[in-house]
Amino acid sequence: MKKTILFLALTVAFVSCSKVGKDEYIISGTATGVENGKTIILQTQDPTTRAILNLDTVKVENGKFEIKGKVTEPSFHVLNIESLQGNVPFILESGEINIEINKDSINKSKASGTYNNDEYNSFKDEMDKTQKKAMDFQKKNMAVMQKAQQTQDTATINGLMKEYMKIQQETAETSKSKYNEYAESHPKSFISVLIIQSMLSDPTADVAKIEKLFNGLDESVKNTKPGTAVKTTIGQMKLPSVGANAAPAVGSPN
Repeated sequence: MKKTILFLALTVAFVSCSKVGKDEYIISGTATGVENGKTIILQTQDPTTRAILNLDTVKVENGKFEIKGKVTEPSFHVLNIESLQGNVPFILESGEINIEINKDSINKSKASGTYNNDEYNSFKDEMDKTQKKAMDFQKKNMAVMQKAQQTQDTATINGLMKEYMKIQQETAETSKSKYNEYAESHPKSFISVLIIQSMLSDPTADVAKIEKLFNGLDESVKNTKPGTAVKTTIGQMKLPSVGANAAPAVGSPN
């Protein structure tokens, strides 16, 4: 009996430690080096007009900031920091989100602490590895290419372009394979439904395979706005083309 009471007490204590309730979020941020009073704006994009929407604004105090609110499903948002170029992309979702802003290199800023943000970091790191060969080639041959352009050395220019295009093709094929593998192996990740949504924009897309991937997702992911859009698009792509199966008009030649 004492063990049961102790277990229940520990459970209550654990639950009470959480700062957020259902459909709530807290963004706890660090902005080391950013001056006091600088503004941080939480932004998103209107899905219809594509206009940038400002959702919340806070001030940096002693290198820190906090944003609270409610959210019903995961979605991409950004933080825009006054006086810094660029922004910090992350997935706004229920939970305690930690964001570290890198003042000197904003693209190295990172959000963590919730499932989808941790997944986004892992996925991004993996895709960066895929792009590394192309990036290394660019850095290695930048000076050579510039010199060849100045001297109009077409042989060198064409040789470098041919080699770079080959690397780009390999990178694209590898990326496509990794996208597919990720969506298949991470049914609860918001990233997976975004990957599937992007697949549908490919004119050579295999709708049957994409539908199978989508059907394998967790219901919580299927029911997001991107999930609903994917389901609608798949349904439309499966419809027969207008006139494809139409009966010939009376009196028309067969």
